[in-house]
Amino acid sequence: MNVRSQVSMVFHLDKCIGCHTCSIACKNVWTDRKGTEYMWWNNVETKPGTGYPTLWEDQERYKGGWERNGNGLKLRLQGKGRTLVNLFASPNLPTMDDYYEPWTYRYEDLFDSPEGDDQPTARPISLVDGQPIDIEAGPNWDDDLGGSPVYASNDPNLEELSAEEREDLNELERLVFFYLPRICNHCVNPSCVAACPAGAIYKRGEDGIVLLSQEKCKAWRMCISGCPYKKTFFNWSTGKSEKCVLCYPRVETGQAPACFHSCVGRIRYMGLLLYDADRITEAALVDDPDLVDAQRDMILDPYDPEVIEAAKANGITDAQIAAAQNSPVYKFVIEWGLALPLHPEFRTQPMLFYVPPMLPVLGAMQKAGYDVEGSSEDGEMPQFSTQERSRIPIKYMASLFTAGNTEIVAEVYRKMFAVRVHMRAKKVGDVPQAKLEEALSLGATTPDEAEAIYRLTALPTPDERYVLPPMTRETAVESLVDPFTRKQEAGFGFSQAPERRW
Repeated sequence: MNVRSQVSMVFHLDKCIGCHTCSIACKNVWTDRKGTEYMWWNNVETKPGTGYPTLWEDQERYKGGWERNGNGLKLRLQGKGRTLVNLFASPNLPTMDDYYEPWTYRYEDLFDSPEGDDQPTARPISLVDGQPIDIEAGPNWDDDLGGSPVYASNDPNLEELSAEEREDLNELERLVFFYLPRICNHCVNPSCVAACPAGAIYKRGEDGIVLLSQEKCKAWRMCISGCPYKKTFFNWSTGKSEKCVLCYPRVETGQAPACFHSCVGRIRYMGLLLYDADRITEAALVDDPDLVDAQRDMILDPYDPEVIEAAKANGITDAQIAAAQNSPVYKFVIEWGLALPLHPEFRTQPMLFYVPPMLPVLGAMQKAGYDVEGSSEDGEMPQFSTQERSRIPIKYMASLFTAGNTEIVAEVYRKMFAVRVHMRAKKVGDVPQAKLEEALSLGATTPDEAEAIYRLTALPTPDERYVLPPMTRETAVESLVDPFTRKQEAGFGFSQAPERRW
């Protein structure tokens, strides 16, 4: 057993309001420099939709992630031979049109235009070449456009849906959609790390955060092609790739990242998970329907004495073990089984998990009133819709979160439905006892567990949402360098002096 500690996250999609505050917080902290204008390390997409960059989920086009090769894994992108051939010409990169050409406005025209009858306007100009452009795309260009045939109908997750289900979505998604915030997943088995010929991307051993060395990066950009989530970006000004760093200076001191701290909907949870690194390949090689269960099995019980002993043998501190025991991520992912990985079929084993959104009530306007689908004349439980009559098909959610395994998604919704029924019975008192017991039985839960899920979902404090001990980075560094040699130094810059050619 090779126990590792991993900083992991949960995003509760039922609480996301699509305000993009997280995106702006990240942009202001990390990507407000020249060459990073189009970078959104945190972005919020509307689903169904094509996402950012456009159609990032289509790996037939981008060749990201892993695929099985006999008894092992291989990069979908290329092998060693193709890596050498494509060093200076990567054919599977997103183009600028897949992102958008960054622009600003010629504001001086508002002040310098001659007097006239027309209101002067500030024309958009490209930040790349300074020439006027026609704006055709942006970071959230399809925001709130779930029903648009231009965006929703091109979503790769719709491929498994029948013609009837697609037609229902085309009609109903004019009104109903959900938001999908995305950051780097800091995967256990990151394909971006494997794709980089220079070894510039690495996964830190003490907390699992995936970082990219600006000193080692050679601008070959295979990390961008290799990442199936397209969360590595190329800085066209510096000639280096950049990515989400999970605000590691904050995490090292027990603080939540900027996007987590600023989240208006309080959808974000962060904590530690302990996992068995010896089972990574085994878990990544199972069939698609079994990928979620295999990843869950790889995550270890932080209360198990054998796990604790093996963790300490690997240098994991008592504080980190205690944090793993109190982790909200462990509760959502393992104890309650509500949080699921995004596209596990990419086989990178992402450590960012999502609680799927509760599907909305389905009904129609009749006789000047709103009649809820499936409700009885006496109004029994009219506030709930069944899974079978949900607006967003279970198949769609399964394509996003379980590699097509609809039963796992159905289990999640049954438990979430049971929590809603339990709280309705407790707060309003209009749910018959028989219906309550039936819902709890179908959800494989208890009143105590339903109460715990409700409290961590609706009433969590920051200390409950973010359980992050100091990561003892200084101790981890001691195995590589002597931190006291630079104790007296301060400021910014590289740790080594640049080479001089004269």
